[in-house]
Amino acid sequence: MKTLQSLKKNLIKLIQENYFKHFGLKKKHNFESEIIYESNWLTKLHKSESIKKIYPPLMWGVTVISLSSVIGYRFYNQPQLSVGTISPVKVIAPKDGTFEDRKTTEDKRKEVRTGVIPVLKRDPKLTKELKGELKRTISEIEQLRKKINLFSSIEVVIIPPATQKYLRKVNERDWQIIQLVIISRNFQNIPKSKPKIRQVISQLIAYSNATSSTSLKNLLEKIEQSRQLYSQTKAEVSNNQTSYLTSELFTTFLNLDDYTWQTTEKILQTTLNRILLQGLHPGIPDYLLKEIINIQLESTTSAVPKPAITQLLMRILKSQHNLTVDKDATKQRAEQAAQAVEAVIVKVKAGDIIVELGEYITQEKFVLLDSFRLSRRGINWIGLFISVLIVIGTVIIFCLISQRINHSIRRRDHILICLLSLSTPLLGIFNLGYTNLPAIGLLSSSFYGPTLAITQVVLLSGLSAFAATNINWSYILAGTAGGLLAASVAWKLRSRDELACLGGVVGIVQGSLYFVCYLIIAPAVGTIWSVILPESMIYGLSGIAWSVMGLGISPYLERLFDLVTPIRLVELANPNCGLLKRLATETPGTFQHTLFVACLAEAAARELDCNVELVRTGTLYHDIGKLHDPMGFIENQMGAPNKHDLINDPWQSVRIIKKHVSEGLAMANKYGLPKVICDFIPEHQGTLLISYFYHQAAQEAQNSGQDQISEEGFRYAGPIPQLRETGIVMLADGCEAALRSLKEATPEMALVMVQKIFKARWRDNQLKDSGIRYEELSIIAEVFVKVWQQFHHQRIVYPKSALEPTNNGKVS
Repeated sequence: MKTLQSLKKNLIKLIQENYFKHFGLKKKHNFESEIIYESNWLTKLHKSESIKKIYPPLMWGVTVISLSSVIGYRFYNQPQLSVGTISPVKVIAPKDGTFEDRKTTEDKRKEVRTGVIPVLKRDPKLTKELKGELKRTISEIEQLRKKINLFSSIEVVIIPPATQKYLRKVNERDWQIIQLVIISRNFQNIPKSKPKIRQVISQLIAYSNATSSTSLKNLLEKIEQSRQLYSQTKAEVSNNQTSYLTSELFTTFLNLDDYTWQTTEKILQTTLNRILLQGLHPGIPDYLLKEIINIQLESTTSAVPKPAITQLLMRILKSQHNLTVDKDATKQRAEQAAQAVEAVIVKVKAGDIIVELGEYITQEKFVLLDSFRLSRRGINWIGLFISVLIVIGTVIIFCLISQRINHSIRRRDHILICLLSLSTPLLGIFNLGYTNLPAIGLLSSSFYGPTLAITQVVLLSGLSAFAATNINWSYILAGTAGGLLAASVAWKLRSRDELACLGGVVGIVQGSLYFVCYLIIAPAVGTIWSVILPESMIYGLSGIAWSVMGLGISPYLERLFDLVTPIRLVELANPNCGLLKRLATETPGTFQHTLFVACLAEAAARELDCNVELVRTGTLYHDIGKLHDPMGFIENQMGAPNKHDLINDPWQSVRIIKKHVSEGLAMANKYGLPKVICDFIPEHQGTLLISYFYHQAAQEAQNSGQDQISEEGFRYAGPIPQLRETGIVMLADGCEAALRSLKEATPEMALVMVQKIFKARWRDNQLKDSGIRYEELSIIAEVFVKVWQQFHHQRIVYPKSALEPTNNGKVS
């Protein structure tokens, strides 16, 4: 450190001596502050390089030790004589003892809870719907009976009901024979195989003799209408998909006399009410449902069509139920059943052999050994060593992936990643059951991108599974799914509302996957709705809760660890922020310059697939240092006398110009801007030469006969751009004034000018550390020209008369 301080003093002294010798100044120029600033910058750079060389291994070592300590927690006090191991000695009970086997007791109670038969209750809504279906079907049957019954005016003594039914449904050929015989009175045309036709014809002829031939003719017309209506209605019933009636049921209920139908209607309603009162369980098989209906119909009269009643009720009740699970009662029953399970007690007398030499240790024997403190608890060095190896492998994988994606991780990032990683296994130690992987995925993705976040979630889920004493795969898989979803999506969200919606989706995915996993391993299907579904909903809510927690602590972590997320960049770009509001009001010219530079840089960043939000926000703050002396910059003078013409000293003017970088950094630190935004302030100027005042100073030196002056005093302190984003802003800042000055130039002329500026920056080695390739300069130049064209598009020239006031004094 002393060597570095002496080097700095010698450097300042050497520059001052050469400065005064070559420039011939009589009074001491206040250049020391600039030299100190540059030397301090070199010191910071040296320290940062040392930290990059020394600090990361130290941090990763701390991470390995911390994670190993937490992951290997169960190995600190692990019994050597545990369940499933072979006893190396013969162990005898030192005294009488009665101990509770808590593990076995809890396993039995858990089995009882998950295997309890659910409590059912009648659902009034479903019961009412089923009664309504029967009522609608009965109403449909009554309407059809009234529609088809056209013989109501005929005395049943003359033409009995059986004959009426026969004439209604007889086939067309037999109906033609009946009509032919009645007209010709030739009974020879009646087939001998159909005596029913002869009987019907005799009854119709008797009806004609009792009335008249005209009445018979009218009767035949009524029969024809009834036959057509019957066929048409039967076809409609068959084609009606919403009706419970079939052609067979339609015929059966239609042919019933009024008294039998009324009896049938009452039996239908009574039978349905009794079945619903008893309750229909979901999933009841058809054969059981048919047996229930037949039992209810045993005491009914034989006159009603029991098969038709059974078939109709089967069609209404099939795949229907009015019993649902009473969740509260089922939960209460499960808890009562679990509490009713007696605790498993293990007893032993003094002198009894607990375990023989070479015997396998069972759970019962382990309870005795552990209760008497004979299980030889201590550190399991093998298990702890395996934990260390697993953690080292995990850290190496993370480091390799981090280097693969060229993600620069600072020491404070190491600390944050380590703390986030420690939180997950720590929760596992306390057996909370709800992993915080959704919060880890959301935060890591917002801070470091999806690749590192997904890697961290996957590795942490593996470490959590290793650290758990009793692995619950439903919890682990569901938590991992929620964490991966958050890690994959959070990085590209641009508002808190979108992140809140993401939390809801994470909860749904987590709860659904937990339900599916538990459904696979559930011991009893009947517990799905009573136990698994409520637990799935709770686990889904836990996913939402962890997402909300991650969203809530994100702003604090951003401030504490100097991080930027897309959302914070959007918030910093708000023109109502303190610095931007001051920039707009106190330096309006600089603010307009900033907006145009932002348009240029943002368009180029989007074309090169850079961080557009970072470019936009960094550009808005890149010239905030001009607030220290707004009139020292020509864009804010608004036609007023140029301050530098009044000063007439290029050295002092350069100090004013260069000071907007150091003052900008001071303001940025005062307002708590992130470092990545602060980097835009010095890097957008790099080590560029302030050529105007340099040439002015060179001309004065030449006129006074002095030696040629050095460029170093007229260059910015730097550093040159270290990111593609800051490199783009440097190019945009250099082209802004030139493009704005072009009025009548063509796009080709503008492109040539922009390319000259780019080549000058490239030859000056300003872009060598930015990551921008030479072939990309042409792409950026074309984008800048397109943006310039959009700002300077042609407009319609208004005629002079349109701008002159009219008679009423208003402009037309």
